[in-house]
Amino acid sequence: MVLLAVLAVGAIQSRHHLAGGEKPSASFRTLDGHLVALESLRGRPLALAFWAPWCGVCAAQSDNLSRTLRWVEPRAQVVSVASSFGDVAEVRAYMKEHRVEYPVLLGDEATVRAFHVEAYPTVYFLDAEGRVTGSVAGYTTTGGLLARLIF
Repeated sequence: MVLLAVLAVGAIQSRHHLAGGEKPSASFRTLDGHLVALESLRGRPLALAFWAPWCGVCAAQSDNLSRTLRWVEPRAQVVSVASSFGDVAEVRAYMKEHRVEYPVLLGDEATVRAFHVEAYPTVYFLDAEGRVTGSVAGYTTTGGLLARLIF
């Protein structure tokens, strides 16, 4: 019963996300201002995690993202997109406080709209060709991240 409830809530939370099979195109900035195209991350499965520095659930999930990255490299990758922040200093402070090990890119409101991010954290899973294989909104365990990323 609990599993069904969890699955139902997950389906409701992600009902507006990009559909499976879609191949999103986007560009992000690095913390140093360089442009990174989503297409440049193809070649390995990808967990693309959207988060905000003020989000407590994002902070709770941060260790799970770092752990997932350590366990899947080099077979897959974990990249995050900081969104809804004041300035890069705020993002850097979050990264230091939470000992972020995964790459962090910067997203803007257009990116958030393009990926239909309605809540933080939101994680998209893409295959090696860049197609969406799934998504989840809200806290996700390391096991949940791993299962969606590599299976």
